[in-house]
Amino acid sequence: MMVSEQDLTALWITFRLAALTTVILLLIGTPLAWWLARSRWRYKFLLEAVVALPLVLPPTVLGFYLLIALGPHGPVGGLMERLGGQPLAFTFSGLVIGSVVYSLPFVVQPLQGAFAALGRRPLEVAATLRASPLDRFLTVAVPLARPGFLTATVLGFAHTLGEFGVVLMVGGNIPGSTQVISIAIYDHVETLEYTQAHWISGGLLLLSFILLMGVYALNHRFSLVQR
Repeated sequence: MMVSEQDLTALWITFRLAALTTVILLLIGTPLAWWLARSRWRYKFLLEAVVALPLVLPPTVLGFYLLIALGPHGPVGGLMERLGGQPLAFTFSGLVIGSVVYSLPFVVQPLQGAFAALGRRPLEVAATLRASPLDRFLTVAVPLARPGFLTATVLGFAHTLGEFGVVLMVGGNIPGSTQVISIAIYDHVETLEYTQAHWISGGLLLLSFILLMGVYALNHRFSLVQR
């Protein structure tokens, strides 16, 4: 068999991690992107720089500081211990936290761009019809920003699938617990098991291509409908 049971487990952990990370990022990234797109705060660029930091920061650097924070002597891990829990380093929960931080700009930036492209006119028209701010957001902004939501969802999911440095630093390489598929591929290459690495890598390559092709096709279709 080209793909072992351990590889299938790593694949399941990866998909579960990507799905949960994407949901969390949409929940926290949507209001953040909306604020960044609409706010006129003078120092907004500081928050934008923080959000974009994972794009330029080496994954091992980000993973190292997350490991320190989530470990037993870090602020988050230490707090968890004092509350009777366990440190989050080398756990699936730690992987989720690391993935959320690392993939944040891949969700926030497409949403921010989509919200900014709306302009103020549609919302002002809705306001004249006595729509509340929440109604204007849910019934006007969200439907018009649908391509941005689609792009953010796919990029957040696909980016989490391919994580290596951050998840290795934060979660380690524990089979059945924190070993994700990117680490499994590295293990196969390290032990010269190139056939298994080819099968897994080829599958992920095909999946990533299909996801991106679907995003571009749907966005193109949406743009034709709007014309």
